[in-house]
Amino acid sequence: MLKTRKFAFAFFGWMAFVTWASLSTFPDDDTPDIDIPHFDKVVHFGFYFGAAVLGTFFIRETTHGKSPMIKTLVFAAFGAILFGILIEVLQYSFTLDRQGDLFDALANSFGAIVGALAMNWLFSSPKGLKWKN
Repeated sequence: MLKTRKFAFAFFGWMAFVTWASLSTFPDDDTPDIDIPHFDKVVHFGFYFGAAVLGTFFIRETTHGKSPMIKTLVFAAFGAILFGILIEVLQYSFTLDRQGDLFDALANSFGAIVGALAMNWLFSSPKGLKWKN
C-alpha cells in the first residue's frame, strides 16, 4: 500500500512542510547574514515549483494516468497558486511577525507555473516519462 501511494505521502508531506515554514516564527540566531537580494523569492519559487511537480505526480498516481495530462497540469498549477495565495493571506491575518506579500504570491505562482511546464516537458519529450502507467 505504501509503495503505491509514495507520491501522495511526498505531496502531502511537502505541503505540510511549506505550510509550517510559511507560518512559523524562526528565532534570530547568531549565524552570519549572507545578503543575497531577493533570495526569499527564489525560496518561494522553489517551494511552489515542488508543489506543482509533486501535485502532478500525486494526481497521476491517484488516477493511474487516466486523467488527461493537460487537465492534471492545470489543476496542479492552479491548486498550488491558490494555496500560495491562501498562505499569504494567513500570514497577513494571523501571524504576528510574518506578513503577506504580493511579490511572494507572484513568486509562488511563477514557481507553480514553471513546475507544471517542466512536467509537461518531462512527459511530452520523446525520451521522457510516459503519462499512462
